[in-house]
Amino acid sequence: MRGRRLLQLIPIAGVAGLTACSSTTDSGNASVPAEPPSITSEPFGQLGDTPVSRHTLTSGHGMRVRILTYGGIIQSIEVPDRAGHVGNVVLGFPTLDGYLNNTGSAKTYFGAIIGRYGNRIARGAFSLNGNEYHLPINNNGNSLHGGTAGFETKVWQSGQQNDSDSVGLKLQYISPAGEMGYPGTLMTTVTYSLNQKNELRINYHATTDAPTVINLTNHSYFNLAGEDTLNVYDQKVTIHADNYTPTDPTQIPTGQIAPVKGTPFDFTSPTAIGAHITANDPQLLLAHGYDHNWVINRGNNTGLVQAARAEDPQTGRTLTVSTTEPGVQFYTSNFVEGAFTGTSGHIYRQGAGFTMETQHYPDSPNHPNFPTTALNPGQTYDSTTAFAFGAA
Repeated sequence: MRGRRLLQLIPIAGVAGLTACSSTTDSGNASVPAEPPSITSEPFGQLGDTPVSRHTLTSGHGMRVRILTYGGIIQSIEVPDRAGHVGNVVLGFPTLDGYLNNTGSAKTYFGAIIGRYGNRIARGAFSLNGNEYHLPINNNGNSLHGGTAGFETKVWQSGQQNDSDSVGLKLQYISPAGEMGYPGTLMTTVTYSLNQKNELRINYHATTDAPTVINLTNHSYFNLAGEDTLNVYDQKVTIHADNYTPTDPTQIPTGQIAPVKGTPFDFTSPTAIGAHITANDPQLLLAHGYDHNWVINRGNNTGLVQAARAEDPQTGRTLTVSTTEPGVQFYTSNFVEGAFTGTSGHIYRQGAGFTMETQHYPDSPNHPNFPTTALNPGQTYDSTTAFAFGAA
């Protein structure tokens, strides 16, 4: 990251002045007068000689999403609460410089596209078709989120999409064979679309010219009370998963699929994030909180299923997460410790947000009993996740 010169910075507009007279709610009590969804673009600095843009997607119903071409980063998501007041509900930095300087062991990956492989691969090594591959080590002896320079560090090519009830941003990046140690040239497209129902969809699409592994996700940290509030411990979460994947001391799955019943990992009914986070449980102690993969109850459904739901009792804001993926990483920002100034000028601390990283399981290439993450020539990687916002 060093040596990159930032030529132009545009801070995020404050959300205090953005209000809605009323908002679409879970109970249908009120609605903003319908306006066509819209998308605009503006410069957001440069990475060397490469310009970075910021695209703003507006639903027409009080929701606005800002996305950078650098890392495909979701910088902000502004949604109404039950009273119609709009606030930003994801953590992020006000300038490009904040993301460029967010490196090393304290890296947070705020809002970014994660690839080629989301989450951890043990000791940065895996075998595929009899060949062994080695990846950069960047997390406790393992490879995390694609290595030292994953997809979150790339400037993606962009194009806008419009139709009658949604707007979209299509991002494309070609990862050359051998980048971060991964085999095969990977052609990746990530499309963000926002519709009039205040639902943000992310579609991941990729092809390869040689056998490889892939596990893409988005690393947004949510705080439904607003990114400028203290923590998320009072917010209630439901995860539709009867099992999770316990980890070893380096947070690599042991290979076991363990039941959540009777443990602090049971979120099968609405439970405050902070209700059991300090319990004397070995898994919680290893991760300093929640940072685990839940096995979504999919049955035989191969399409979109509801994976999780969150609600903030104070504002009434809700988030429903649906996905085609088999797992979701619920992480409670355990290692965010007061070094980061967010978009509103608020200092983020431990527990400032939570992630819902829809994914295949961590370290799947080294666990034959896990759903495969292999991608071969002639196959298409296709994954969709939807984040739907409302107000109860």
